[in-house]
Amino acid sequence: MKAQNEQRTGLLYGFGAYGMWGLVPLFWPLLKPSGAVEILAHRMVWSLAVVGLALLALRRWGWIRELLRQPRKLALTALAASVISVNWGLYIWSVNNEHVVEASLGYFINPLVSIAIGVLVLGERLRRAQWVAVGLSVAAVLVLAIGYGRPPWISLILAFSFATYGLIKKKLNMGGLESLAAETAVLFLPALGYVLWLGAQGQSTFASHGVAHALLLAATGLVTAIPLVFFGMAAIRVPLSTLGLLQYMAPVFQFGLGVLYFHEAMPPERWAGFSLVWGALVILTWDALRTARRSRIRPAAAPAVLASPAREPA
Repeated sequence: MKAQNEQRTGLLYGFGAYGMWGLVPLFWPLLKPSGAVEILAHRMVWSLAVVGLALLALRRWGWIRELLRQPRKLALTALAASVISVNWGLYIWSVNNEHVVEASLGYFINPLVSIAIGVLVLGERLRRAQWVAVGLSVAAVLVLAIGYGRPPWISLILAFSFATYGLIKKKLNMGGLESLAAETAVLFLPALGYVLWLGAQGQSTFASHGVAHALLLAATGLVTAIPLVFFGMAAIRVPLSTLGLLQYMAPVFQFGLGVLYFHEAMPPERWAGFSLVWGALVILTWDALRTARRSRIRPAAAPAVLASPAREPA
């Protein structure tokens, strides 16, 4: 009974995390007229403040000394911070410039890109169904490129930057709060310097658009940290395969908001491209669940390559 209650609680945390990540496109437009770079800088500054308070409350500081003693881990942390800043900044820009649907595509194809990186970088071997899924995603990109009249650069950059971030995080092997604290600490001084420079130039919106706007910019720290905490609570309570299914909630919500709320255009060729991606994800999910079931039946069998583990969207 206790295990069932823990799993039910974990599912609620998972729904909460991915639900908030899926609805975040409603938040970024509230920060206008702030530009994407200014919003990103405030997100870095206030995220460190929020995560620092959380770590202070939990008294989890021992990892800092260990991290400072490992130059390679520090370098990987700096690299992760740089990659996620590109991801976050582009996502904010795309939402505030009416590209919510194209941004959602990036997170739909992210698991497929992660699999491709696993093959190219880690030398992993794919099963036949996974090759079919990857092939469908490549076809989808080609169809969407024809529909947009250009490659879907926003989707591709978001997908590849997030998949690269996931690969780095896998090598770092740090907890969610700790890794976010380390990454935002790396970028804190440049971000704070940029915010102060904007103020000195009279271009900052933080102090010039009222208290409500300033509070919204400060809330970027909460918007970043709260779903991450919820995700961490879910990750220790539910199986990874369940989290892998829940991760599709965020881009589904984002896509729905793009079409129904922001009224972005969806001509037939875009529906065709998205349908190919969704077909690839159905195949990928079916293959992952089938493999997990076989692994439970035959525990002695070698572990297979599954879909990428759920990670933090923008």
